[in-house]
Amino acid sequence: MLTAVDIESQFAAVTAYWSPKVIGRVNDQYVKVAKLKGEFVWHAHEGEDELFLVMRGRLRIQLEDGEVEFGPGEFVVVPRGVRHNPVAPEECWVMLIETVTTKHTGEVETPRTRSIEEQLG
Repeated sequence: MLTAVDIESQFAAVTAYWSPKVIGRVNDQYVKVAKLKGEFVWHAHEGEDELFLVMRGRLRIQLEDGEVEFGPGEFVVVPRGVRHNPVAPEECWVMLIETVTTKHTGEVETPRTRSIEEQLG
């Protein structure tokens, strides 16, 4: 049976910054929600693209050759292999669409790194 997903309530369940939660799956892509604040970590996903859709607030993604800033209703796709660093000066709510094999911080391990098991929980 199909059921609708209340995105607002999914965000309400997110209690920690930089800890995405899987809320759905479309073929081999996870749909995730996350709350961001501050600076994350420079990383890349060698085999996967990553989509950031801002729902609330503003997000800046630093790139080696510049940066892009965007707000509610806008999205950016970071192509595979591109080093990037998400920055949210104030709380920002994002929806992420990522291949199920995407590691949270690519090959970089930090205290903020979350396993897919943590993201599914």
